[in-house]
Amino acid sequence: MDWKVFLATFGAVFFAELADKTQIVGLGMAAKSGKPVSVWLGSVAAYIIVTAVTVAIGMVAGKFFKPEVVRMVGGVLFIALGILMLVERI
Repeated sequence: MDWKVFLATFGAVFFAELADKTQIVGLGMAAKSGKPVSVWLGSVAAYIIVTAVTVAIGMVAGKFFKPEVVRMVGGVLFIALGILMLVERI
């Protein structure tokens, strides 16, 4: 286990997900259903599957592209989504 990579990943994901739309969905679902354990289990299961898919895609992309290219494409997509979100609000 590479603890440096683990902790860097944990920190990045933890802070990126705070007050995210998915957190608001979880909050709303728990409030509406009154079943926080079921909401928590559903959220954790969804995160596990989404993370597994993204890690698998990253492994495949890493075999065909240099890490710099993957990072650049990810950055460009992130910026493009941000711009689209801003334009949508205007």
